[in-house]
Amino acid sequence: MMKIDSLNLIRDVIINSGKWTSLEISQDSIYIEFKDVELGKPKYFDEMALTVRFAMNSFFTVFYNNIWDIDFLSKYDYKNQLISQEVLFNVNNVKFVDFEYLNTFFHNYENNKSISISKNFNIRNIRNDFFMLVETDTIAFVVGGNQMDFFTPYERLDDYSLKELSNDWMLYFLKYHLKRNIIKNPMCENHPLISNIK
Repeated sequence: MMKIDSLNLIRDVIINSGKWTSLEISQDSIYIEFKDVELGKPKYFDEMALTVRFAMNSFFTVFYNNIWDIDFLSKYDYKNQLISQEVLFNVNNVKFVDFEYLNTFFHNYENNKSISISKNFNIRNIRNDFFMLVETDTIAFVVGGNQMDFFTPYERLDDYSLKELSNDWMLYFLKYHLKRNIIKNPMCENHPLISNIK
């Protein structure tokens, strides 16, 4: 289990330029992938990606106003409890185990739809140990379970490796702006910290 500081850091590395890019559900495991996250030193062909996995009584609930915004869920195979779907949503906010923030979803969105292997699951009465809330430009979702793990394309993250990768990215960001590379990196060009270093 990651410390609160690490969960706050995960929020920070996603929200500046992160995008939610895929949803995979395989029975009781749910994988949420984000790209353009601020972890590691970018290389030309590398994708800066972070995957969050939930298991053990997992659930996924999406909040929406327009049914077309959740068209990706139409591919869900209810019989076998499977979906593997690419999506593309800019991430505006991320929080962990925050019931107060969850309550805003009920006020800000007209509809919600839940997927869970638990027949008694109720989004208004979450009993899972862990859940993550994500708000995008058009929809929001909550995903959770009794187990939560974080992965880059190369490793499973713990408190130490997460901090190390975050520091690597920050060093890259600072060096990038010292050199003003010929190859432009949108993550560095549009970062909120850019006004502090100009």
